[in-house]
Amino acid sequence: MERRPRIPVFLLLPLPLLLGPAWHAAAQRCPQTCVCDNSRRHVSCRHQNLSEVPSAIPELTQRLDLRGNALKVIPPAAFQDLPYLTHLDLRLCQVERVAEGAFRGLGRLLLLNLASNRLSALPQEALAGLGSLRRLELERNVLEELRPGTFGALGALATLNLAHNALVYLPAMAFQGLLRTRWLQLSHNALSVLAPDALAGLPALRRLSLHHNELQALPGPALSQARGLARLELGHNPFTYAGEEDGLALPGLRVLALDHGALQALEPRAFARCPRLHTLDLRGNQLDTLLPLQGPGQLRRLWLQGNPLWCGCQARPLLEWLARARVRSDGACGQPRRLRGEGPGHAAALGPALPWRRGRGGGRGAGDPRAPRGPAGAPGPGDGAAQPCPRACACVAESRHSGCGRRGLRAVPRGFPNDTRLLDLRHNHFPSVPRAAFPGLGQLVSLHLQHCGIVELGAGALAGLGSLLYLYLSDNQLSGLSAAALHGAPRLGYLYLERNRFVQVPGPALRVLPGLFSLHLQDNAVDRLAPGDLAGVQALRWLYLSGNRIAQVSPGALGPARELEKLHLDRNQLREVPTGALAGLPGLRELRLSGNPLRALRDGAFQPVGRSLQHLFLNSSGLEQISPGAFLGLRPQLRSLHLQKNQLQALPALPGLSQLELLDLSGNPFRCDCQLLPLHRWLTGLNLRVGATCASPPRARGQRLRAAAAVFEACPGWAARKAKRTPGAGRTHVQRRRRGDKVGKRGHV
Repeated sequence: MERRPRIPVFLLLPLPLLLGPAWHAAAQRCPQTCVCDNSRRHVSCRHQNLSEVPSAIPELTQRLDLRGNALKVIPPAAFQDLPYLTHLDLRLCQVERVAEGAFRGLGRLLLLNLASNRLSALPQEALAGLGSLRRLELERNVLEELRPGTFGALGALATLNLAHNALVYLPAMAFQGLLRTRWLQLSHNALSVLAPDALAGLPALRRLSLHHNELQALPGPALSQARGLARLELGHNPFTYAGEEDGLALPGLRVLALDHGALQALEPRAFARCPRLHTLDLRGNQLDTLLPLQGPGQLRRLWLQGNPLWCGCQARPLLEWLARARVRSDGACGQPRRLRGEGPGHAAALGPALPWRRGRGGGRGAGDPRAPRGPAGAPGPGDGAAQPCPRACACVAESRHSGCGRRGLRAVPRGFPNDTRLLDLRHNHFPSVPRAAFPGLGQLVSLHLQHCGIVELGAGALAGLGSLLYLYLSDNQLSGLSAAALHGAPRLGYLYLERNRFVQVPGPALRVLPGLFSLHLQDNAVDRLAPGDLAGVQALRWLYLSGNRIAQVSPGALGPARELEKLHLDRNQLREVPTGALAGLPGLRELRLSGNPLRALRDGAFQPVGRSLQHLFLNSSGLEQISPGAFLGLRPQLRSLHLQKNQLQALPALPGLSQLELLDLSGNPFRCDCQLLPLHRWLTGLNLRVGATCASPPRARGQRLRAAAAVFEACPGWAARKAKRTPGAGRTHVQRRRRGDKVGKRGHV
């Protein structure tokens, strides 16, 4: 029998015992601005306004928390004296640059958290030396591009989080070297283009999050490079069609989320090369017709809630297929009017009484669900020859994308291929965009003009852009827009104007955009919303006004946008909830009021949108008082309520909100006295982590509000509550005693 090699005894000893006096000497050192837990080898230097990594940190430290400082730059070899680090937290440190070799010497590091900083780029060698890293957090930075090779040294990485950045494009081999990465998070960016080989070199990838981006078509070839994907999240992207020609081939895919997008048509064989697909989420799209899907034989769940389904006779094949294939589904009829809100199954039971509805146009065409909903007259691949590309630019025939970003151009180039769908001109210098600046681009769908120093968009600047859906004018110097400037793009659906100089909503210009779906005006200088500002935008669903100076939203200002689903008014100057302005928004699902100086919530503050609201953000609003009826009218369908980081000492119980999935009460100075007993009772019945802790009285400080039973035991009603929790306790004891007496009598007899 083969003998196993014996492990030296010294390798089995605990590290402090192994190092003896050296450990104890190191443990005694601790920077004055930090807290050192020598027993667990943890050092915390949080929120000390440090401008550099403190010296004299014990060499054997394993966890270092530097959150909330002002480091700004991570220099080379910044942590070389801490070779035993396994966890390093650099969140909220205002980091703008990571030097090459910044983390060299950290060969044991498992977690690196750089979230919520100001990183716009990562040098290729910035992450060198992190061969053991398992998790890298880079969310909520301002990363605009990824250079191939950036992650090449991270061969052990399991999770990479790049959510909430400013990525527009993924180049080929962007993630080369990530051989063990299982989850890649790219949500909440501005991605519109994925190179065909962008996801090559990710053999272990099982989950890919691409929701909340600007993908205008299903990037099948790029996604199919990640052959091992089991879960793919593509919700909240604006593509309108998916078909077999998109080339999505993922043999192991189990869950595909395409929810809350702009899908108008789904070809039956769109997922024919995803044979193991089990769950398909199509909620919140624009599908009025859906044919039986072909290919995914293991499909068991199909979610259709929130689509305007037409419950006519043509829905019968879908319903029969769902029953035959044993696919669980949901959804409700959108049309005809007399069946609105009914389940499709109920409508089908009416049989021949239902109206027959053919596709708009009568045959296979723009209205047929099997036909792509691209720009009218758009040729297919290979139809016609592309024109020459301007010298300073790159034009890709396969994707019909052209780009001249960061070329120092001072005028819009001409001569792009006539079939160009996406034109990227970011980071140039065009103070003015003149009339007819984009001739011959009638098929253009997406135009990127961010960071171009644009002061004026001239009259007729967009002339001839009849297919334009996406216009990016962010990070310029615009203070106004005229109707004449936008007149040439009647199909525009997504308008990005954030970080400009607008002092009011450009209402007259918006009136020429009847199909506007999403308006982004974050981080401007708008000071109020007045009646008429949104006149003519009946199709508007998403309105983003975060980070302005809005102190007033007049009643009726939002009225024209009756289809509004998202309203972001966070980081403004509102002193009260604009209850009157919320009237007339029957479909509002998400309301953000965070970061306003609200201080108090009055009764019925959200009653006008109580039937529809699902997500309510009131965090960091200086709230000191919430009246008992503040949330009156909110229905149980409210899913998330954010009240963290306020000044609340008390809060009424909210028994009507029975379906909450997220409730955040952290960062409030709750006073745990008898006034808070109803809230304590309510929280005890919730199966949620709410983060509420007691700040006073002193004997309760730091205790979780839900668990602080000892604080409330002296309160009137506490005993009654305990009796309610065990209503039959005394009766059961008496019954048992009586049964015992009877048994005793029988025995005695």
